[in-house]
Amino acid sequence: MTLSAADVAELLLGTTEAGGSAAAVVVVGGAREGLPGRRMALTVPPGAASPQAHGGLGSDSLDAAATAEMMEALSDVRSHDGLRQIEVDGEQMELYLEVRWPVQELVVVGAGHVAQPMAHVGALLGFKVTVIDDRPDFATRERFPDADRLIRADFSDPFADVPLHVRSHILLVTRGHKYDYECLIRALRMDPPPAYIGMIGSRRRVRATYVQLVEEGIDRALIDRIHAPVGLDIGSETPEEIAVSVAAELVMLRRGGTGVPLKDRERVAERFFTQTGGQ
Repeated sequence: MTLSAADVAELLLGTTEAGGSAAAVVVVGGAREGLPGRRMALTVPPGAASPQAHGGLGSDSLDAAATAEMMEALSDVRSHDGLRQIEVDGEQMELYLEVRWPVQELVVVGAGHVAQPMAHVGALLGFKVTVIDDRPDFATRERFPDADRLIRADFSDPFADVPLHVRSHILLVTRGHKYDYECLIRALRMDPPPAYIGMIGSRRRVRATYVQLVEEGIDRALIDRIHAPVGLDIGSETPEEIAVSVAAELVMLRRGGTGVPLKDRERVAERFFTQTGGQ
């Protein structure tokens, strides 16, 4: 079966929207006549034990080599789109590879000042954003133009209309500790657990939450899953800065980063002056 560009786009989008991963390649150069433009895709639906192959590049050996490239890309969350050079049957060929991951969801509970920039930044990062609040004048399209969904809900059961799953990233930024705690308990008891549970708050407020959780008999392993205070330490103070801090933590966890300044990690200046003997 020959795949068109539209077929590939539909496979990538449909699979990732459903919570799976997918990769695709197209022959772009260095191949004999008739092969450039051929496409192949691998999709891994959620819960699938093995990938499903779609299309083909014109030979079993080329399909096998392309499949190996796509499998390698799918095994590393740091993989990115780009050209890949392969050798098949003594021929050098060039493929363009695309890799897509499951669509992630950001559920912002609370529609106050921090929630607004957080929803915007979350959308920029590719999250499907849901904003929940119990106040009809707060969770509005005017205040959250980038959100996919705006839901009015009682904080005693905030996720009644928001199915949570392993791709859900929950950020608790309600107007009070009482509401944050009610939502937190609900999130911690989800099975399977969401990918991320973050809660804004001062050290004192977070400590009070932990004390309350322990008193209610919540297991330590569940408590350790909470990101609180939320975000990376960048000295943030304004709602916009707090949103950047939280977004940085989300990216770090998704990509396997360390949060260490790249200057300290790469030490380019130090190495440069060592190699050149400069002062």
